Amino acid sequence: MPAVEHVEKHFTATAAVRDIVIGMADGLTVPFALAAGLTTAAAALAKGNGIIVTAGFAEIAAGSIAMGLGGYLAAKTDSEHYASELKREYRETVELPQVETEEVAKVFRDYGLTQEQIEPVVAAITSDKKRWVDFMMRFELGLEAPDPTRAGRSAGTIAGSYVVGGLVPLAPYIFMRDVIPALTVSACVTLLTLFIFGSIKGHYTGVKPWRGGLQTVLVSGLAAAAAFFIARLIS
Repeated sequence: MPAVEHVEKHFTATAAVRDIVIGMADGLTVPFALAAGLTTAAAALAKGNGIIVTAGFAEIAAGSIAMGLGGYLAAKTDSEHYASELKREYRETVELPQVETEEVAKVFRDYGLTQEQIEPVVAAITSDKKRWVDFMMRFELGLEAPDPTRAGRSAGTIAGSYVVGGLVPLAPYIFMRDVIPALTVSACVTLLTLFIFGSIKGHYTGVKPWRGGLQTVLVSGLAAAAAFFIARLIS
């Protein structure tokens, strides 16, 4: 009977998904909460939805820049941290070779290998400096080499996702004259988009789509509702 090749499929774009989740979730909830809170004030002042649209666009612009900058700085910090640890590991393999060799052995010892099994493997790893340091970075520190273009891509992905998400709850106020009906439509459209977004995220991250959608609606919906009622209370 012919052997069937087993091919494992792993989702590898976790960093990009994380950026989209950060930007899209905040873009959907924060502008909605702002627009919803302003709806009460605008209705009371009888000034229509112009103030809501203006404030909404201002918030989207400021929020996307802030979120994008945050993503850029976070990615740069990860890159700088990796570079610092890499330099330190190279230095320690020169200054403390016995200690570093023992640390390699300990990794395999924790997996239950005997000393006889460990010795040739450790000798093979420590015979090459780069391989030795790469091993320590990955298995001792749990660090992977960062993509040098990650910071710029992260900033663009988060900012773009924030803008897209922010336009969803704001759209009804752009196309509708009356603020109260626009609030109702905005809430429905935002919740629907959160569910779709959560379902897609769940599909790619291994969670059942309906469960991912409900989780996203619940968490983000509660955050938006809390912000709305706080804004209404203050106004």
